[in-house]
Amino acid sequence: MSPLKAIIQVLFPTTCAACGQVLVEGERQVCVGCLADMAATAYSKMPGNGTERLLFGRIHLETGTSIYYFKADNTVRRIVHAMKFHGNTELCRMMGRQMGLELLRSGRFDDMDVLVPVPLHWIRRLQRGYNQSELLCRGIADVMPREVNTTALVRKRHTKQQSRQSGQRRADNVADAFSTKRPDELTGRHVLLVDDVLTTGATLCACADALATVPGIKISVATFSVAAG
Repeated sequence: MSPLKAIIQVLFPTTCAACGQVLVEGERQVCVGCLADMAATAYSKMPGNGTERLLFGRIHLETGTSIYYFKADNTVRRIVHAMKFHGNTELCRMMGRQMGLELLRSGRFDDMDVLVPVPLHWIRRLQRGYNQSELLCRGIADVMPREVNTTALVRKRHTKQQSRQSGQRRADNVADAFSTKRPDELTGRHVLLVDDVLTTGATLCACADALATVPGIKISVATFSVAAG
């Protein structure tokens, strides 16, 4: 580390988004220990995995995966909260690249044409300043070069935060909340629908219902994490 970088690190230390410890040279956003502690699902190489089982019968699904397990007080949960609520856009894109590497290694997602993030309503987008799912898509595209489409699927109704809902209320909260604004952009294409957390699947199913109106579309799903336990 150069003397100038050393001084900057002392004066303005960069801390791990998950544990809060100061990062050392070579670490970015998340320390090595927390990266190693992230609970991986191994779903991407596994047909009939937990994500697919949760969504089959509710979505006409081609392929699905979730990269990490989201639990009550684990490293993945803390990273998700940093992405969504702490304004850490660089972390979002970094975790998207982690997703892209897993998708690339699996070989099951090579025929995806376009990445579509679960959209935020414009009010929520204005409040947060960004859409974490869109940034995950950008990170995936850094590793697996694909178009990222943020205009064809829109959230037409402002809804309550899903994390504050439970059971059937999640489905009711997002029912008919999405629509396709420019369906011609997705006609005949294989879409990878991307989100940060899969819990009951209500949001992804609502998105897929809207996308299913597009002629010739195929839908797959990838989420950064899936709720476990």
